[in-house]
Amino acid sequence: MLKLLSKFKFTEYLMIILSVILMYVQVNLELKIPDYMKEITELINTDSSTMNDILKQGLYMLGCSFGGLLLAVIGGFIAAYLSSKFSFNLRNRIFKKVQSFSTSEIKKFQTSSLITRTTNDVTQFEMFIAMGLSMIIRAPLMAFMAVGKILNENIEMSILVGCCVLTLLITISIIMFIVIPRFEKVQKLIDKVNGVTRENLTGIRVIKAFNAEDYQTNRFEEVNNDLTNTQLFNQRVFAVMNPIMTIVMNGLTLGIYIIGTFLILNAHMIDRIDIFGSIMVFTQYGMQVIMSFLMLAMIFMMWPRVTVAAKRINEVLDEKLSIEDGSIKYVETEEVGTVEFRNVSFKYPDADEYLLNNISFKANQGDVIAFIGSTGSGKSTLINLVPRFYDATEGEVLVDGINVKEYKLETLYNKIGYIPQKAVMFTGTVESNVAYGNTDNEITIEDINTAIEIAQANEFVSKMDKGIDSHIARGGTNISGGQKQRLSIARAIARKPEIYIFDDSFSALDYKTDSVLRKALKEYTEESTMLIVAQRIGTIINADKIIVLDDGECVGMGTHKELMENCEVYKEIALSQLSKEELENA
Repeated sequence: MLKLLSKFKFTEYLMIILSVILMYVQVNLELKIPDYMKEITELINTDSSTMNDILKQGLYMLGCSFGGLLLAVIGGFIAAYLSSKFSFNLRNRIFKKVQSFSTSEIKKFQTSSLITRTTNDVTQFEMFIAMGLSMIIRAPLMAFMAVGKILNENIEMSILVGCCVLTLLITISIIMFIVIPRFEKVQKLIDKVNGVTRENLTGIRVIKAFNAEDYQTNRFEEVNNDLTNTQLFNQRVFAVMNPIMTIVMNGLTLGIYIIGTFLILNAHMIDRIDIFGSIMVFTQYGMQVIMSFLMLAMIFMMWPRVTVAAKRINEVLDEKLSIEDGSIKYVETEEVGTVEFRNVSFKYPDADEYLLNNISFKANQGDVIAFIGSTGSGKSTLINLVPRFYDATEGEVLVDGINVKEYKLETLYNKIGYIPQKAVMFTGTVESNVAYGNTDNEITIEDINTAIEIAQANEFVSKMDKGIDSHIARGGTNISGGQKQRLSIARAIARKPEIYIFDDSFSALDYKTDSVLRKALKEYTEESTMLIVAQRIGTIINADKIIVLDDGECVGMGTHKELMENCEVYKEIALSQLSKEELENA
């Protein structure tokens, strides 16, 4: 937790110091009030006192009350500002760190957990800071200063207050020992609830289609019941604190009156007024001490959950990146638009077996390189090594003759136009989706319209109410799968990259659109290199080089005709899709 709190800026530390000073003055003012009450009590019982003397002490009391109120408002404002500012900066840090995560880190934490850590965990911290600045500072100040005044009054009553404080400390310690482990469980259960809810909303169509609503409801109820039962246990444990606090507070008052009664009975008449005033003062100071510990108890109730939240946030912020940024930003290279694999092998971080084995090939500028193979042969994994979604376990992947690990990620991504297998659309318009990531405004409206036309998306975009200004819902739920795929392809075209990566991006298109799109794309991107993963032979039949993968190994490389003659795996795939006559006439 201290590691996170150390991220306050210098000006914010100054505000914290100011808050402490204000709190110190506020506590002094509040502790003055019992002294004025004692003065008023003595004045009332003194024959020589006047109404003006009593009113004067009363005005002092009011002044202290209003002064304390004003300082409390200012302190509250500072606490609210600091807590909201801190949570704002913390959320930004987490978001930026997650942005730099590779696929392996995302899988490690899971999406639902990362969402919870960015929202719920940060909110816990924000609430803790907001309450902590007013309570953690105020409560100890009030307790120690009140105890200091009490010690000057009466030893018997001081011992009584000490016993009450000891009782509270023991109670708080026992409760903390019981609930801290369970709060860690609570945060993990919130992750699970978030995960099940997210999965349910994402797959709502499939759930309805298979009448699986009851099954999903049971899954949700299971994790929800676990969370509820754990929370109920924690709340029951904390519920013990309130009656104990009430007993201690009332017991303290009763004890002070009993001790005071004996003191008055054993005192001379002239001393009884002074003792009575002391009892009133002691009662007020005793209540201040107990209330201080009550405030601390509220903080201690939050402490376990905040501690767990801080640990989970630090896990994200301290996570070592598997994909580290290189140093090369802008450099003139002898090669342009080339992609080379040199003896590349790859296995996932937690896997024992290699998914890719000793892959080597080179794509020159303007080449169309296609990858084909059975499901699970490693096609998508292979091309994902180019934009460094993963890093090669062995060997080298080079772009423009430089190892991709040496590039700054921003520079590498600017060379690449990536079209994923599953098209991703963002909330906005057609224009904002096609020009996505255009931070420098280099993509013009003309570029967007050209990209839409080449991607064969103009057919449906022109029919939309506002053309390229038409709304696109989150995830593209208001357009079809084929339309999303075409806009996804248009997004890559608009960037005018050196290298296009198509990860089975034509599968959602019909044969006619596929053929027309590839023809237009070839004319527009003659100087760009294309890496295409495909299942259809028709999509890659005219590629300059086709690489055939089988169980992570390259079992064939060449043109369509060459592979039909010397690669049995390719021949089997081709004949399963097209007739022999169609293949011969291709």
